[in-house]
Amino acid sequence: MAEIIQERIEDRLPELEQLERIGLFSHAEIKAIIKKASDLEYRIQRRALFKEDFINYVQYEINLLELIQRRRTRIGYSFKKEEIENSIVHRVQGVFRRASAKWKDDVQLWLSYIVFCKKWATKAQLSKVFSAMLAIHSNKPALWIMAAKWEMEDRLSSECARQLFLRALRFHPECPKLYQEYFRMELMHAEKLRKEKQEFEKAKMDVGNLDYPEEILKGELARIIYRNSVSMIKGAEFHVSLLSIAQLFDFATDLQKEIYDDLQALHTDDPLTWDYVARRELEMESKPAGEQPATKQARAVEAGRKEERCCAVYEEAVKTLPTEAMWKCYVNFCLERFAKKTSSQFLREGRLERTMVAFRKAHELRLLPEFQYKQWIELLLHRDFLKEALEVAVAGTELFRDSVMMWQMKLRVLIDSKSPDIAGLFEEAFVHLKAQVCLPLWISWAEWSEGAKSQEDTETIFKKALLAVKGADSVTLKDKYLDWAYRSGGYKKARAVFKSLQESRPFSVDFFRKIIQFEKEQESCKMVNLREYYERALREFGSVDADLWMDYIKEELGHPRGRPENCGQIYWRAMKMLQGESAEVFVAKHAVHQASSYS
Repeated sequence: MAEIIQERIEDRLPELEQLERIGLFSHAEIKAIIKKASDLEYRIQRRALFKEDFINYVQYEINLLELIQRRRTRIGYSFKKEEIENSIVHRVQGVFRRASAKWKDDVQLWLSYIVFCKKWATKAQLSKVFSAMLAIHSNKPALWIMAAKWEMEDRLSSECARQLFLRALRFHPECPKLYQEYFRMELMHAEKLRKEKQEFEKAKMDVGNLDYPEEILKGELARIIYRNSVSMIKGAEFHVSLLSIAQLFDFATDLQKEIYDDLQALHTDDPLTWDYVARRELEMESKPAGEQPATKQARAVEAGRKEERCCAVYEEAVKTLPTEAMWKCYVNFCLERFAKKTSSQFLREGRLERTMVAFRKAHELRLLPEFQYKQWIELLLHRDFLKEALEVAVAGTELFRDSVMMWQMKLRVLIDSKSPDIAGLFEEAFVHLKAQVCLPLWISWAEWSEGAKSQEDTETIFKKALLAVKGADSVTLKDKYLDWAYRSGGYKKARAVFKSLQESRPFSVDFFRKIIQFEKEQESCKMVNLREYYERALREFGSVDADLWMDYIKEELGHPRGRPENCGQIYWRAMKMLQGESAEVFVAKHAVHQASSYS
């Protein structure tokens, strides 16, 4: 092995001598490079190989290349690149080749190789890297797309990109993304040829002997891809995606029309088709470009007309396809338009009316999704229509009796309308809902009670909640209970609540940190209480939370009643209890703290 390493170091000597001769590096720096290179070579030549060693080797060489570049810029010397940089680049490529041959399945390693080649190598070399990678990872469409895009955009070779897409489709004949990108590429190629031809014609050059087939200029290759793809991949979503790509190219109007007509003919039973057709009305100009409305009022009237045309399409859609999904699209459109800012009162009122009508019709047909009941109620509350909001909330809870969200919305309406029977409704909700989903309702009840009822009533609610809510959900409830106790009754009350809960597992770290903070906010902060809280916290989280141990040590050092002599014992207890990375974090933080204490 030593002979191989020595040989490789000797191979470096010409480039290193050049670096010293032209003044980019000093003699001492060259010696340091040789020492580091020997160590890196040893690591990648030994019998047991590790990927990290190859990565470290490559990273060192890249750092060296970047340093050379910076120093060249500083002294203004740009010669001898072939002897220096090219030699390093070839060496790094060799390391990458060895690593990618050893760890063929590591896609990230291949991508790093590609990134390096894009910056430092030639296009021909990168093309070979893509070929080698795709020979192994032919099952990953994203890599085929990456290679084809590079051929198209960097090498400006549409033919190579086309061949890659065709090969990729043999492996993945039903991959929508491949078809989409291939379709886009052919349209880009056609647009590029059209622009080239226009430039030649502007320069009054003869294009008769140049290869500009009319079919390609019109996007016929893209049309072939479109027809093949929709025969393989069904569904309106894919169809719409191709139409969206085609609309980016002004010359492809005939192709856009064909795709649009096919969408309406083939996917009438898909809500996405109707949604797309309806929204398209917003983009359609009702007047020629020169006759567009000039005043704000006229523009608002025109926008209102477009939205009415959209809603007319949606109305037809919900008659043709009366499903929940179709109504969801309609309502979403109305909500989006209503949320759009405008200074026109006429537009705002029209949008609100259309939204309310859509909500009511969907509700009457029992085709309004649960989440949209929430949106409806929120809209009514925002407009202060409390009576209507309550009617909708009642209807929503009848339809979705096991929905926590619907009960929360009903309670929110009752609280906003200052109903006297809120407590009774909370109790009714718990009857219909499973105990494991009721945590949000218990928290809402306690928060409402804090502002509307006595401390005794609120505490009763917290105690009932802790009996009903078990497991991980109870952690949040305990934190809320402790916060409320401190807000309502001060430290004495908070300590009492802590004492009552201290054996009621599970807890969060925050539960203990809160009571520690409450203690520290007192004028007579007692170290004996802090120790008790830290000890209880460490009993629960001492094996995973390095910060708890550090804070305990700092408390003993900084508190007037602290015992610095306890810190050593706390440190060794931490080292016994903490596991894995937590122990390393603790040691590092302890070292930093000690260093800052001495300075």
